[in-house]
Order: sequence, then structure tokens, then C-alpha cells
Amino acid sequence: MATDELARLIAAIERHAPADGVCRTAVPGLIIARLPKPSAPSTLMVDPSLCIVAQGAKEVYLAGEVYRYDPAHALLVSVDLPISARVVKATPAQPCLAVRLSLDPSVVTELLADCPDARSLGPPARGVEVSPVEPQLLDAVGRLVALLDTPRTLGPLARLVLREVTYRVLIGPQGARLRQIATAGAPAQQIARAIRWLRDHFAEPLRGESLARQAQMSLSGFHQHFKSVTGLSPLQYQKQLRLQEARRLMLGEGLDAAAAAFRVGYESPSQFSREYRRLFGTPPRRDVAAFKVVVKTSVESD
Repeated sequence: MATDELARLIAAIERHAPADGVCRTAVPGLIIARLPKPSAPSTLMVDPSLCIVAQGAKEVYLAGEVYRYDPAHALLVSVDLPISARVVKATPAQPCLAVRLSLDPSVVTELLADCPDARSLGPPARGVEVSPVEPQLLDAVGRLVALLDTPRTLGPLARLVLREVTYRVLIGPQGARLRQIATAGAPAQQIARAIRWLRDHFAEPLRGESLARQAQMSLSGFHQHFKSVTGLSPLQYQKQLRLQEARRLMLGEGLDAAAAAFRVGYESPSQFSREYRRLFGTPPRRDVAAFKVVVKTSVESD
């Protein structure tokens, strides 16, 4: 384990996440977190990202599989995926300290030309993986977080370090997954394009034949490759997109369940309620009420 690199990253996170919780930073796509106790799983949509835990441990769940990462391991999400995540190791004295960094697909594509690994891409792989974190990658992420110390030089230097982080992922043990979704004509790249379309049009009726044509695949091949990458069928993927957006609308914009269901493409409120409960563990109205109680309690305690 790269002790010095890890210590510098821990110190940088502690400087810029002095309070418990998750916070966005002045670096676009960089999120840092200080989480003082284990948590229940929460469902969220994650874009292509590198996730590192500097202290503690987290688990991510996708399609019945568990991915655990800690200071010795990094998690890579190579395509937009609906996942569940939770903190599994943390205490108030030693909170879970974590970093999530979005990876820009256009930068990945630019750097492919300089990637020395010319091995065959192989069949599409699942869009999430945990592997040992290399010292050079840990060092680059630590320097990126430390740039928050100097706001005047943050802009130009952050762009350079972001490219370094992306390149180190590309040439590291997780690089094949990024190369797959950025290489023109590769099946995984075609699936990534279909995923982006689904994210932009999730409220529309799903037409598998149309998606398969966009991906330039047969319908059966498209479904096979889509599930290989996401662990879900296109219909299951769309359903999670719809439900997560409906939850955001209810919690963030105050819509009631019926209005949120209609906005995201549901025609049947009862079907929406059943599927919402299946994903989030509680009916929409009760979920929103519980969230409001948590927020009120937090405000009053402050």
C-alpha cells in the first residue's frame, strides 16, 4: 500500500471536508465525502467515474453483484449505471473519507492515441470493476484534491491533473473497460451510445428495435451486449432511470407521486407505486415524508 500517497490524500480530504456529508468542489466532477458511520444502501445514477476510499470502506451493488472497495482498491464505473452504494466501515473517530471523480469520455478518446496497450478489446465487459489502486494513480488524485488549497491556480492546473488521472486509469488494470467504451466501432462503445440516448429520452416509450439500429446491432445481439455491460435489460435500465428521476422530482421540486409518475413516463400511478416500492423499499408518499423528517431533524440539531 502506498502509505505516503494515501496519507497525503487523507490530509487533503480532511482539509476540504471538515464536516460530515458529501460535498461538490470547485473542480468540475470532483466530489469528496466524510461519512462518520455505516449507512443503509442508497440508490443513485453514477456517470463514468473513478471512486477511491482513502479511509474506511464502501460497497456498491449492481444486478445482484457486490463490489467492495477500500484504501487498497479503486472502483471504476465506465458507463452511466444505476447502482446502490453504502458505507460499510466508518466511525466518528475514523470516518470514511472518499473521492468520486467523473471521467470525461471526450478526454478518454483523446488520450487513446497515446495509450500503449494495443491488446484486443475482447467482448463487452461489465461497466463497473474493483481493482488494486496503484501508487501513481493515488498520488495524482491526492494532488488534484490538494489543488483546492490554491483557488487562484486551480483552473489551469486541475485540467492537467484530470488528464493525468484519466491517462493513469487508461494504462492501469481497469483501463480495458475505458478503452472499450471509447473505441469507435467496439460493441461496448455502441452500447454506451445507446445508454446515453436512454438517459436523454427515458420518459419516452422504449423501442428495442430502434435502439438496436442506433447501436448498429441485431436486436438479440444488442440485448446480450447491453446486459453484459449494465447487468440489466434495456427495460430494467429505463425503469431505474424513471424511478430515480421521479424521486428527485418529489424530493427536490415538491411534486406529488402522480405528477412525478406522469412526468417520467408512467401512465399507471399504481404501477409506479409498486415499482417505486420495489426499488426504494417504501411507497413514494412514505419515502418523501421520511426524507422531510430527516431534513427537519438535521436543521433543528444545527
